[in-house]
Amino acid sequence: MELKALPTDIVLSDSKEVLGHIKMDRTLYPGTYVDIEGQTYQILVRRHQYQLKLGRYSLHKAIVHVKETSIPEERTLLNGDWVIGDISCTYNARSEIFRCAVNPDGPCRGCLHYIADH
Repeated sequence: MELKALPTDIVLSDSKEVLGHIKMDRTLYPGTYVDIEGQTYQILVRRHQYQLKLGRYSLHKAIVHVKETSIPEERTLLNGDWVIGDISCTYNARSEIFRCAVNPDGPCRGCLHYIADH
């Protein structure tokens, strides 16, 4: 089954400014990075809008809320997902969106709070 490109609105999360309307041909999920006009954004939330046609609901478009960012240098592939930071640290959130509660902006290298995960 071939997936059609889904109309997608890109919305800047903090200001609610619509950055663009594009057709996405791949699944965008929270944590994914996208480049729009030379700027990198990270997807925080993905929502879908449905439309009622002939008594049935069908997927109409997606809306992704993003924040302006850069791709972090400290990333690790864990079970098929990219996670931010050093996953050998106890405090690492093992998340694509945030690093940890102790040092969320990083970097992990040289962090005073590092505790090896056993």
